[in-house]
Amino acid sequence: MRPEIKTYLEDIRQAASLILKFTEDKDWTDYRQDPLLRSGVERQFEIMGEAIGAAQRIQKKLVSQVTNYERIIAFRNILIHGYAVVDDHVVWDIVQRDLPVLYREVEGLLRDNSDSS
Repeated sequence: MRPEIKTYLEDIRQAASLILKFTEDKDWTDYRQDPLLRSGVERQFEIMGEAIGAAQRIQKKLVSQVTNYERIIAFRNILIHGYAVVDDHVVWDIVQRDLPVLYREVEGLLRDNSDSS
């Protein structure tokens, strides 16, 4: 695995891990009522989208193994450029439903490609 791809995947893994930590023992009401929590979660999603976008420009075949990688990039763009229309329900649903899958997939890519260039 190219070193820069590993760095991007590590950035994604770390951002996902932080969101999981931020939202541990939280529910929808906590999320809705806490602007700092929402801001932290959205920032980490922005980092993940930027990192996966950069990685796919270098090694698309590897990145294409991540479920919905194109939607992750699009979500980042919405958070950055369409921040006024971000639906907190959508973000929370992604945290609950999709983030654990992404985390496992990225960990798997890091593990399975740790020795290859």
